[in-house]
Amino acid sequence: MSNAITGGCLCGNIRYSVSAPVEKIIACHCTHCQKASGAGASHNAVIPASAVTFTAGKPKLFADTAQSGNTLKRYFCADCGSPIYSQRANLPEMMVLKVGTLDAPGEMELVMNIWTNSARPWMHIDPATECHPENRPVKT
Repeated sequence: MSNAITGGCLCGNIRYSVSAPVEKIIACHCTHCQKASGAGASHNAVIPASAVTFTAGKPKLFADTAQSGNTLKRYFCADCGSPIYSQRANLPEMMVLKVGTLDAPGEMELVMNIWTNSARPWMHIDPATECHPENRPVKT
């Protein structure tokens, strides 16, 4: 497939391909994402876990009690430390892909900021995006 979406870690030991569109980015400003990413926020795309195929390597797991109190499984490269994706323990069918690991950015748009009450004062948050002081509301 010539239009494959591919990505991987910094050292190249973990590689993956994505069969679903990766278009909408959610920036998480919680303190745990700041620590895990080493940055002011983690930039993520929520996609079906079934859409991702690992073609090289296997990410290591760190189970985190997130700022929300939920268990968040964080997957990263054990060699270079690159965060690859996370999953809520109670929602394994979905994956929160770290978009910085994609080989090519494609046509993506930052559409939401969550946990803005924890945002670093120097992080710019576009007021035109949907913003939530904590986690995004659960859709009913």
